[in-house]
Amino acid sequence: MESQANLTCQNLPTIFSSFVDTFVDFSVSGGLFLPPPITPKPQNPLQTIFPSPTRLIAIGDIHGDFQKSKESFKLAGLIDDHDKWCGGSTTVVQIGDVLDRGGEELKILYFLEKLKREAAKVNGNLITMNGNHEIMNVDGDFRYVTKEGLKEFQDWAMWYSVGIDMKKLCIGLGEKGCVKDLFEGIPLEFRGVRPEYFEGIRIRIAALRPKGPISERFLSKNQTVVVVGDSVFVHGGLLPKHVDYGFENVNEEVRDWICGLKGRVSRDLVRGKDSIVWLRRFSNELAKDCDCSTLEHVLATIPGAKRMIMGHTIQESGINGVCGNQAIRIDVGMSKGCTNGLPEVLEIDRYKGLRILTSNPLYQNGKEASLDAKPKDGLGFLLPELGPKQVEVKA
Repeated sequence: MESQANLTCQNLPTIFSSFVDTFVDFSVSGGLFLPPPITPKPQNPLQTIFPSPTRLIAIGDIHGDFQKSKESFKLAGLIDDHDKWCGGSTTVVQIGDVLDRGGEELKILYFLEKLKREAAKVNGNLITMNGNHEIMNVDGDFRYVTKEGLKEFQDWAMWYSVGIDMKKLCIGLGEKGCVKDLFEGIPLEFRGVRPEYFEGIRIRIAALRPKGPISERFLSKNQTVVVVGDSVFVHGGLLPKHVDYGFENVNEEVRDWICGLKGRVSRDLVRGKDSIVWLRRFSNELAKDCDCSTLEHVLATIPGAKRMIMGHTIQESGINGVCGNQAIRIDVGMSKGCTNGLPEVLEIDRYKGLRILTSNPLYQNGKEASLDAKPKDGLGFLLPELGPKQVEVKA
């Protein structure tokens, strides 16, 4: 009887392994059944340039707040009451910074993965990007991790370990290198850290370091720079040196580093105040403090680009534009771990132009997006210091 069970397991290692992965996904994600994870193919370049869609939605930093993440998607009519994709062929860009400051980071990663798959079935597209906090976590920089965030990863590790133990029941899987020590090379304790956090930090390092199970599965699929139609998306901002380096090169180098295929990525790309995910030259809420001349030069060197859309720097006044609306800032600090701002998203519609969709009750008087502010730019709002914001309100 035992040999018969072993024989069956030997004949079905892939099916069994996929079942285990699905079981672990369901347990970790709060009830999301996902198909088996798709193994990244590092030899295939990440898509960097996308055609202009009929409808484009941009969502800012969400920092571990699952509820606000869902509210943002509902605000744009992208998910229904059951949290399933209903956005049709809409293209969505989430600008990065899913990680840190909140306790539901993994739940959001699984949620976004689920929506990607649902959207693709109806010709929709959800693009997820790297922010500075994704880079920091792959680097093992946990300055902004919360206790709740550590606990969520500990819960994940428990189920992940269950999955590994189940896989070990299947003869031959270990020999093929499918079962390995999650904590290989990670110290047991950390100087300057309270002992009660040692386990959570070890787990987070294991999950998010290059070639870690969470970083490779989710973060390796993120782009760092994306061009959709006439809009350039980036978490912090771009300088001429980044354009010269090549967007495809940037995306591939960051992806290969996350997958453990190469060493650390250049500081000019993802570390330091002038890197792609840290830059703030175009993000100051006061227009006079933004480097509009550099921005204009950068956009002029990107074929067809009219605007740069960025997150990273919280805009307490909500989504806004500067430099003749060539810089649009969409980080509204919506996470409870930031300023607990009200969700807002940017919509770019081929026929209606650009407008802000907001849940802010200050605009419940029915103000519709209009192009009166600056018709030639097609951006349906004024800068906060110059006049009222013109928006479409979603109750």
